[in-house]
Amino acid sequence: MFFATDAEHGFTGLTGFAADVLTSLGDVGVGVLVFLEVLIPPIPSEVILPFAGYLSQSGELNLGWLIFWSTLASWLGALLLYGLGAAIGMQRAVRLLAATRLVSRSDLERGADWFTRSGGWTVLVGRMVPGVRSLISIPAGASRMNLATFSIYTIVGSGAWNALLLGVGAALGTQHEQLEQYLGYLDYAVYMAIVIALIVLVARRVREAAGERRAVADGEK
Repeated sequence: MFFATDAEHGFTGLTGFAADVLTSLGDVGVGVLVFLEVLIPPIPSEVILPFAGYLSQSGELNLGWLIFWSTLASWLGALLLYGLGAAIGMQRAVRLLAATRLVSRSDLERGADWFTRSGGWTVLVGRMVPGVRSLISIPAGASRMNLATFSIYTIVGSGAWNALLLGVGAALGTQHEQLEQYLGYLDYAVYMAIVIALIVLVARRVREAAGERRAVADGEK
C-alpha cells in the first residue's frame, strides 16, 4: 500500500517531515500538533488536520482516534489559556502574549471585545474562526466563565471543526491515484501558506507599532 511504511509515504520536504511525525507517533501525533497550534496560532490547523485525515487512508492512522486526540488537545490547550486569563486577568494576558510576537494584539483585543459583547456562546462559535479560535479562551478565563460550560462549548466546537477538516482530508485520501501527480506541489503550497502567514503577522506588527507611535505623538501635543 502507498503509505505502508514511513519510507513509502511518498512525501518529501516539510510535508515529508509532518508525515514522519504523524506516522511515528500514530494517532496521538495529531494531538501533539493541535496542542501546539492552540498555543502558537500561526501554526494552522487548516493545514495539519486535512493532512492527517489524508494520511488516515493509509490504514496506519484511524480517523475516529484522530478526531478524539485532536479534540482532547484543543480542550487541554484551551484550558491552559483559560487558566492564564483567570490567573492574571485580561489586560496582563494581552500584554504577555503580544510580547511574544507570535500573537497579534489586535486579534487578542478582537476576541476580548467579541466575548464581552456576545457572551459565552462565542466560545462555541469562536472555535471555528481562525485568529480567534485559541484566543477566545483568555477573556473566558478572565471573566471566570463557568468551567463546565466553557469545557462543553470548547469540546463541541472544536470537535465539529476538527471532524470537518479531518473528513475533508480523508475524502481527498480516497482519491489518491488522481491526486498523486500533484503531490510534488504540496510542499510549495505549504511553504506559501507559511510565507503568507508571516507576511500578515509582520504587517500587523508594523501597523500596530505605527498606531502606538501616533497615539504617543498625539498625547504629547
